[in-house]
Order: sequence, then structure tokens, then C-alpha cells
Amino acid sequence: MLAVWVDQLLGFASRALSAIRQQEHYPDFMTWARDEGAKSFNGDVATAQALAPILWSQTPLARLDFASEPLATPGRNEACWCDSGRKYKQCCYRVDFPTDIPEQMMWMLSLREWKGATLKSALESRQAPPQALLEAGLIAAESGQTGRAMQILESLFDGSDWSRLPEQAEPAFEILLDIYQERGFTRKRADLLDEVMERGPLFLRGVALERLCLMHLDNDDLDSARAAFVKAQQALPDSPTLAYIEAMLLLHEGHEEEAKERANFWYRRLVRQGDLDEEQLDFLAALADNPGATLADQLLSAEEDLATPLVSLQTLLAVLPTAPKLDINTDSESGHLHYVTTAREATLFAAWHEQFQVMVDEDVALGFRDDPWGNAEEWMSALCAHPEWLDAPQVVQDVTLALTSRFGSLPWMAPSLLEPLAVRLSRWLEQARAAGNGSLCWDDADNAMLLRTGLALVVGMERGARQHSRELAEELLAIDQEDSLGLKELVLDQLLRDDRNQEALALTEESEDDDGSLVLGLLMGRTLALYRLNEHEAAEEALGDVTAHNRHALEMICAEKPRPATPYADGQVDPGSRAEAWQYRTLMRDQWRTTPGALEWLDSHR
Repeated sequence: MLAVWVDQLLGFASRALSAIRQQEHYPDFMTWARDEGAKSFNGDVATAQALAPILWSQTPLARLDFASEPLATPGRNEACWCDSGRKYKQCCYRVDFPTDIPEQMMWMLSLREWKGATLKSALESRQAPPQALLEAGLIAAESGQTGRAMQILESLFDGSDWSRLPEQAEPAFEILLDIYQERGFTRKRADLLDEVMERGPLFLRGVALERLCLMHLDNDDLDSARAAFVKAQQALPDSPTLAYIEAMLLLHEGHEEEAKERANFWYRRLVRQGDLDEEQLDFLAALADNPGATLADQLLSAEEDLATPLVSLQTLLAVLPTAPKLDINTDSESGHLHYVTTAREATLFAAWHEQFQVMVDEDVALGFRDDPWGNAEEWMSALCAHPEWLDAPQVVQDVTLALTSRFGSLPWMAPSLLEPLAVRLSRWLEQARAAGNGSLCWDDADNAMLLRTGLALVVGMERGARQHSRELAEELLAIDQEDSLGLKELVLDQLLRDDRNQEALALTEESEDDDGSLVLGLLMGRTLALYRLNEHEAAEEALGDVTAHNRHALEMICAEKPRPATPYADGQVDPGSRAEAWQYRTLMRDQWRTTPGALEWLDSHR
């Protein structure tokens, strides 16, 4: 019966709103309620005319700049407000509704109806009840009207009075952040997060900080992610989401054992509090047992349509046979190593490409001309049915680039998706080295297929399989003597993260060009290695080279909240620019911050 009443109520309210909009005149509306409105209640005129004054009183009126024209509830012996001519106690007072009438219902229905300039004016009037904004925004988002949802939810979270915000607003807040991300409104998203963190209610502040932490992880900015996590702990110290966030953060930082220990700590703590349901407890227990595998399983289950083919692909990669021999020879004139695609490999690639249908963009280091994930279910399923396709380096290149583009920033996905492909590539690099002592140069023959695959694997495994990533990078450096992939800086960063400072210093000394110049990452890495080795005089000299190369570097890395500087659309930055300094800060500030006294020493030389 209650469901029937709710349907009748909403139907009557929607029709009542249309009737009110015709004249915005109360007597006319009451005439409609008795003549037409009663049809919503199977002809029950008493219910219709008792409900009508309540709905009129909460309806925003365009002629009053969206204010309402509420009626005073009459006394028992006064004339009834439905204009029936009877006393209130003998008329509408006697009607009992199965539920309370929501105070925001007519505003919510109005927000669903209005469009364009009218909707904009209504929102700017600030007359809309927060609950109406919340409900209308959620309804618009659920129905796919993202533009309308964004417009309405922006009014809800405008920051004018956070105290009026409903406590059920958390899902709407996350929806608005998602809409900003989907539509590319990064500045709006950042401003909203900052506003909530500075002045928002506590229940939203924690969500904002958690979102900010995840955003920094997506951008590979570990230092900012760590700072956001610390603030999130202060805002919501008992949130189970923090266990999930900290595990992700520690895995990104390469601290697998610590991630397990901290997940175990969170599990014990939250179990004692006893506020979690069985599903949450099971997740935390799994996280404490194996953080990486648990996060990987969670991602696979969240992928919906791709879950089954991804699991099949993981299974295939786990049992790949030894990579076949390639046609690699030493060029008689240059002495360089040349890999040349065979007819069989070309045939395998042609069959693969019928399913994959996307070509590598050869004008960039890592990328495709189109999105490879539009038909991912088809190409993954086809690959699992034809594992022999992976005998062709060009197919391995495509698969590696696709997996890295989607999962390379997630450390827990590297062991099952990228490491098996790295083993295959290493086998081919061994074959190349066995063919001669020359260099495997990018521009020669089909070498770029092998080198591009190697770069994608090194980058994709850097967080989740750090040692394997460094070993592969060193293999590539040994055989690509021109370092056409720019791997020295990446290996240097990994050595510094592992506190192998003497090896890091040796690498920077090997990397000097004839004119003694180095890119910023190598210059800063050399400085940090010298500082850690207590060679402070040499470190100061190296710091002079840093400032000569990039005058923004020290300011950018020492500042707590510097203004970001974005690279070009293709990800490139100019040497000596703020963007280059920002890029280095994003990748390596956490290493300076966690080295005792290092940031203070840098700051003293600004």
C-alpha cells in the first residue's frame, strides 16, 4: 500500500506543478485539484484538496523570483485553507496521509523540469532547499544528464553555507568530482577540493582528502599523495577507506612489506571498533594478507565487461612458452645490431591486427593513434585463443603498450600482466647480444619495436616490480648504447629509491656528455647521492650545475604548495623550464623529503 501511495503522491505533485505553472494563482489551482487532481487518488477529492495547499505552500513561483507563497495553517475552527467553505477541523484536518509530505518535493520537481535560463535563474536565486538540490542532482546524474547534474550540484556545493548541507550529500559530492574529471574541468575539481578541505563539513573533508590522495597517485605525485593522506587521517581517523588508500600509497612507494604491516594494523584496529559489516571486514582481512593481490582482484571485479578476458589473459601470460628466436644480425657497415621482421612474424601480426585494429603512433615514445580499449574484450579474447601471436615482437609491443596505458600506474597489476612480457623481451635482448657487441639503435631496421616495448615495460613495472624494472632498464642500456630511450634517469631514480647512492653517483658520472651537461633529473640525482654520502662540498658544486641548468628547480622542490606547471600536450617539457622543474618535483620530491635534512639544505641554497 505504501508503494501505491508514493506513486500516487508523485503523480499528483507532478500534475499539480503543471497546473500551478499555468497561472500561479491559488484559487485556480484549487479548482484544478478538485476537478482534475482527484483522479490521481481514484477520485478521492478529500485527499486531493487536503494535499493541494501543502504543495502550493512549498512551490517556487517565477512571478516571485522563485520564492514561494506559503499559506498559514488554519486553526481548528477557522475556515479551511482549501476554500471548501467548511471549518478546518471538519475538512482537511481530518485527512491523514500515509507518510509525511517532503518539504522539498515541489522544488525538486521544479529543478527536474526547468531548463536553460530559467534553471540558471532559479539556482542563482539561492532559494532552493539543499535537499531538493541533492535529489534533483542525483536524479539527473542517474539519468545520464551530466550537464544538468553538474549545474545543480554546483549550487549545492557552492560553499555559501556549509552548515545547511545534508549529511547524505557525500555521494553527490563524489558524483560532481567524477563529472569534473570526465569533462576535463580539472581547475573546477581542484577548487572544489580545496574549498571543502578549508571550510567544508568534517564528513566531506575526509572524502575530499581521500579523493585528492588518489588524484595525486594517478599523477604519480607521491609526495603530494602522502601529504593528502596524512591530512585525511586527521580528518577521518577511523575511516576504513584509509586502510585502502594507505595500502595503495605504500605500494606506489615500493614498500610492499610495510603495506602488509599497515593493512594488518588497520584490520586489528577496525575490528576492535566493531562498526564494519562482514563484507568490509573480509576485504580488510584480505588486504592484510596480501595487499597487492587484493587490490588487483578488486580492480578486476570493478572492470565488469573486461573482468573475464583480463583473467584469461593473466592465465595465458603465466604459462607462455619460451620466446622464439628472432632474425637479429650485425650490420657489416655500421656494426650496429639489426632486428628484421620475418614473414611468419608479419603474418602473425596481420592476424592480430584484424582484431586489435589500432596502430602505434610512431611520432611519440609510447602511444597509439586511437584508443585500444574500445574493443578490448574482442582482442583479449582473440589473443587468448591464439597465443602464437605473441611470437611476433610487433604484437608484444601492441599488447605491452595497451596494458601499460591502462594499468601501468597501478603497482599491483605489474606482476601478472607486465612481468611475463618482460621475461619474453629479455630473451630477445639476450639473442641480440649474442649476435654481436654493437648497439641496438632505435632508427635501424625494426629495432624500434623491441626498444619501445622495453621502455613501456620499464615504465609500467617501475612501481609494482621495481627490481625487475631496473634490471630490464640496465639490459636495455647495455645494448642501446646511445640510450635512445632516456633510461639513465629512470635507473638513477630507482637506485636512489633503493638507497644505492654509490651506484647512483657512478651512473651520473658515466652519463656526462662531452660538454658536461646533464638533464635536470640526473643533475638533481647526482646532488642527492652526494648529499647522502656526506660529500657536501661536491654536493654544493653539483647544486651549482642544477641552478645553472634550471633556475626554477630549487624553488619548485622546496615550496610546500607551488603552482603546477603542465607539460606540452605530448608530455614533453623544455629544458630549464618550470614544467621541467615541476615534473622532477612530482617524481622525486618524496626522496628529498625523506632524506634527513636534505630539503632544509636545499632551501638554504635558494
